[in-house]
Amino acid sequence: MRYVGMQAQIRRNNTLSIVLLLMFPVIILVMDWVFLAALIYFGSGSYNEYDELVYRLDVNTVNQIFITTVPWIIVGVSVWFTVAYFSNVSMIQQATGARPVSRKENPRLYNIVENLCMTCNMDMPKINVVDDPQLNAFASGINPKSYTVTVTTGLMNLLDDDELAGVLGHELTHIRNHDTKLLVTSIVFVGIVSTMMSLAVQMMYQSLWHSGGRRRGNNKEGGGLSIVLILLIGVVCCAIAYIFTLLTRFAISRKREYMADAGGAELCGNPLALASALRKISGNPGLDNVKRADVAQLFIIQPDEMKQGLLSFMNSLFSTHPDTEKRIAILEQF
Repeated sequence: MRYVGMQAQIRRNNTLSIVLLLMFPVIILVMDWVFLAALIYFGSGSYNEYDELVYRLDVNTVNQIFITTVPWIIVGVSVWFTVAYFSNVSMIQQATGARPVSRKENPRLYNIVENLCMTCNMDMPKINVVDDPQLNAFASGINPKSYTVTVTTGLMNLLDDDELAGVLGHELTHIRNHDTKLLVTSIVFVGIVSTMMSLAVQMMYQSLWHSGGRRRGNNKEGGGLSIVLILLIGVVCCAIAYIFTLLTRFAISRKREYMADAGGAELCGNPLALASALRKISGNPGLDNVKRADVAQLFIIQPDEMKQGLLSFMNSLFSTHPDTEKRIAILEQF
């Protein structure tokens, strides 16, 4: 099987990276405007001549306050993104419990990675291991200094050399295609959006609760309605944040996994070995202790626990990974 289209895929990944970088700041600014509008709207309630609580939205006031907050948001998000972006290695290591491994400690793993890198003429990435009896692997990093390939001890113990080479070739292809850089970008921005939305909902709720308490003596019904409305806004904001998370996952196209499978098969020279490895991994995918879905995007196959629950159907629709059986079937055609 010949692996084609790598340069086209790299260009596509770079384009998507730029789109994500532009999309998330826009999302944050829009959410800021909505947040300010909600605060001003519920904070400007007054009673009319019929003793009814009436709310009014002063768009001009919202826009004026929004303009003053924009520079602070841009600076804050930029600093946050920079710190998170360049500390992603330690964050992923902490989330997965990965540790570095040397040639002396595991010559088999080190030599396979080194041979594959020599085959495709790429720099040797760092190699990490997770002490987990189950099976999984992933690549991470944003530049040659931080590129890392991580595997579980269970994977090394169960796979033979050809199968392990196929999995490692898959992960090295992710690095070559700059997939890891795009994934880290999405992880950081989704984290920023999620945190900001959580803080905004809490601040709006607290603001409404206190204002509602002051008015409760005059109009209990109005205060209760305000609380219901703010809770409704919180639900809507959380739904929007979740939708954007799904869209981000969907942007990390499933074709990347097919491309990485093709690259791994080409590097190891044995598509059937990679197909066999995927079948073994799918039977016992590890790293169940990693509860962060954003980090799980990196894994060659997601843990079973992340495929369950009420949102399993939606997650399957927007999953970053294609069906494992389809991946195996394609590899077995060659």
